[in-house]
Amino acid sequence: MANVQSLDPSASPLDYYGWELRRQREAHGLRQGQLGEIIFCTGSLIGQIETTKKVPTRDFSERLDAALGTDGVFSRLVGLVLRSQLPTWFQPYAEMEARATYISTYQAQLVYGLLQTEEYAWALLSVDHPGRVDEMVAARLERQRILHGEHPPALWIVLSEAALLQEVGGRDVMRTQLARLLDFRHNPWVQIQVLPFSVGQHTGMMGSFTLLRFEDDPDLFYVESYDQGHMTANPQVIKERSVGYARLQAAALSPEDSATLIARVMEERYGRHP
Repeated sequence: MANVQSLDPSASPLDYYGWELRRQREAHGLRQGQLGEIIFCTGSLIGQIETTKKVPTRDFSERLDAALGTDGVFSRLVGLVLRSQLPTWFQPYAEMEARATYISTYQAQLVYGLLQTEEYAWALLSVDHPGRVDEMVAARLERQRILHGEHPPALWIVLSEAALLQEVGGRDVMRTQLARLLDFRHNPWVQIQVLPFSVGQHTGMMGSFTLLRFEDDPDLFYVESYDQGHMTANPQVIKERSVGYARLQAAALSPEDSATLIARVMEERYGRHP
């Protein structure tokens, strides 16, 4: 067929996914529309994913595995595909984040990516990436899977009060996002502290940063600017930033008082009837 696009499965994870999908579909003697009917989507979507014009979701991949009996091939592959949709400069950090046993982060303006709702992430990413927002949101949600695995990392977040007040996506989106933060009150591996404006000057005023710890590898310090990230294992930097983070924790509200503040802002600023 002259109109069938040729794929190089070695070009990228997305190309391999599309190539493997076409190979499995044809091996089962199915047309695109027939497979679409089986997994409750259009044949057009099947074709777009086979030709890398669309990025598959995890739900789509799980339905594929069930329909084609592929023993989790697509469910495993989609993780690589979604990670490849992250900005190139961010991918090394995402790989280390997924391996970390302890993550401590200070966020000066926004909710940390691992705790963002889909709507909050969509509003953020649509500003600079309107043409790729769906796949970038899917990639961000894929990162969050580490919190629900068999061995989740310990995650400690110091969140500036500014992140509660900076309206992202509208009042309904913010209300849902703050409710998500409150949901983590019962998660023993996630601790959230709010650093109130009343603290005044503090050691995190230069901006957001993250410290990653591992079982067998050196600690890492990570900071990012508008279009690039920087990681280092320099012992002096790790020491200085670890002390700085401890000072932020000491200055911030307790997790219990932080939850009270988050709930108050959620109701007073983003409530249904302010």
